[in-house]
Amino acid sequence: MVREVMSYDVVIVGAGPAGLAAAIKLKQLRNDLSVCIVEKGSEVGAHILSGAVIEPRALNELFPDWQQQGAPLKVAVTEDRFLFLSKSQSWAVPEFMLLEPMKNHGNYIASLELICKWLAEQALALGVEIYPGFTANEILFGDEGRVMGVATGDMGIDKNGQPKPTFTPGVALHGQYTLFAEGCRGYLAEQLMKQFGLRQHCDPQTYGLGIKELWQVDSQHHQPGLVQHTAGWPLKNDVYGGSFIYHLDEQKVAVGFVVGLDYRNPYLDPYMEMQRFKTHPDIAPLFTGAKRLAYGALALNEGGLQSIPKLIFPGGALIGCAAGFLNVAKIKGSHNAMKSGMLAAEAIVQSFQKNTADKALLEDYPLLLQNSWIYEELKTVRNFRRYFKHGLWAGAILGGLELKLLKGNVPWTLHHKTKDRHTLTLAKNATPIAYPKPDGLITFDKMSSVYLANTQHDEDQPCHLKLRSVGKELTINYAQYASPEQRYCPAGVYEITTTEGKPNLHINAANCVHCKTCDIKDPADTLRWTPPEGGSGPNYSEM
Repeated sequence: MVREVMSYDVVIVGAGPAGLAAAIKLKQLRNDLSVCIVEKGSEVGAHILSGAVIEPRALNELFPDWQQQGAPLKVAVTEDRFLFLSKSQSWAVPEFMLLEPMKNHGNYIASLELICKWLAEQALALGVEIYPGFTANEILFGDEGRVMGVATGDMGIDKNGQPKPTFTPGVALHGQYTLFAEGCRGYLAEQLMKQFGLRQHCDPQTYGLGIKELWQVDSQHHQPGLVQHTAGWPLKNDVYGGSFIYHLDEQKVAVGFVVGLDYRNPYLDPYMEMQRFKTHPDIAPLFTGAKRLAYGALALNEGGLQSIPKLIFPGGALIGCAAGFLNVAKIKGSHNAMKSGMLAAEAIVQSFQKNTADKALLEDYPLLLQNSWIYEELKTVRNFRRYFKHGLWAGAILGGLELKLLKGNVPWTLHHKTKDRHTLTLAKNATPIAYPKPDGLITFDKMSSVYLANTQHDEDQPCHLKLRSVGKELTINYAQYASPEQRYCPAGVYEITTTEGKPNLHINAANCVHCKTCDIKDPADTLRWTPPEGGSGPNYSEM
């Protein structure tokens, strides 16, 4: 079927902080450029989830007067706390011992979703075209393999792959340059890395799963501006991860838990670890008289500088978390995502000014990035995450000493070569974990949480969770690893059922919150996340 074609100077995939910052910077530098953004969420911000403590460094550069313009950063950080937890006790790290990346003076506690909506307003005012509710699910190639844009998915296809009465074909979006700002584990970005060999000279990316709840708490437990992190219980020493508790305004508190996806025990359930964390005697009082408002989950990059791929290819570039600019020591990435988009925009404008757009490679972008504060920041903390392969305490001591005493200025760079999907121990050699039954007050089951994510998928559409090789979900995942997808998925998507005594994998695709953990952690490498129909998925509010 012939698609409608829409042509622009620059096409951007993803209306997150990186994509929006790139679009804004492009129009600030060259208002005559035509720029469009295609976004798979039902609206800008619908799929945006982050802690979030915002470092305004990039925003200061993009909009020096952002406070006068009403950007939704209102709660300045007033206090940092870091606790190590045992099952029944906690030990606070004295403020003078906190690592510099973990200090948040000058930062703000905010909703990244609301920030993206505000950035979208600024982009629209500058003339950027934004199309939410449309999934970019195909890369378009031109002469000599150059990327010439993307195509959006067809709408109105039934579960058998046949057009419904509501069928609308996708649209081809052509651009002289295409920026991919899909976020962590981007569907098209992963294809580009394989197509152009962008990961040939970097470490495998390693990931964490972030699970977040938004609560309204009693006034006596609310301290606007308080930032608290914990490490330790309920995770074992060999599992990287920890919690965050951020106090916003209006008696709202963001509570989250991150588990590194390089964990070994196939019986570990990151969602249940978070629920268990909330029962700690020094944490549970926060929830007295409180109400849970929202829930969500998302994978995040933890590989750092050594895992960043080559960023450019003929006709485009990777920006933001699609490339992996999160600073794991800071537990922040939005400022780097925005800055990377701004640098890509500068490189595009330079290319047009030099009349070199036809040369296809955006060569100035990686050069600008290497001379920016993004590179300096990530280089300083490049070894931090890798020390934790020795366990929590060894990682905290070794990483802490390198950053505290040497400021990251060491002659060595640590590497890892193992993908997260290859770290699991066989189930027969692992210890099952008994998780307490949720009480419905502080702890909850997955289905009640998915309800709060406002997840919506048309049941009569092709299943977007696919099997690369049918059978491996049973011969490998079930037989060897006790089907870990039942536990690592934070939305209860995967379920083992039996028919005449034989196991089957049942996929509840309607529950999916698009965290993409299955695409990362599946030991058989058979589960595959693909974009569903545009507008599907979670509809986060203030997350």
